[in-house]
Amino acid sequence: MYVGNLAFETTEDDLQAFFAEAGTITSVELMKDRGSDRSRGFGFVVMGTRAEAQAAVEMFNGKALNERALTVHIAKPTKKRARFNAKRGGKRRR
Repeated sequence: MYVGNLAFETTEDDLQAFFAEAGTITSVELMKDRGSDRSRGFGFVVMGTRAEAQAAVEMFNGKALNERALTVHIAKPTKKRARFNAKRGGKRRR
């Protein structure tokens, strides 16, 4: 699941404890800025089953954690991006 609108001080342990009420948690990953290692304000929580994930969305979307109303929904797979290929004479578009 995607979890957004997180406070910058929220930790992976905070997310683990918060979402444990909905069921088994397989993993928690908080996205951080490369340079400062500070939270980027969103992360991902993987639940044990799809039913637990759906229950978590219903339970926690809009609910406050660290005084911020969370955005929680089932994450969508990433799209493949076109790659630049210098060998084929391709030009990078801006």
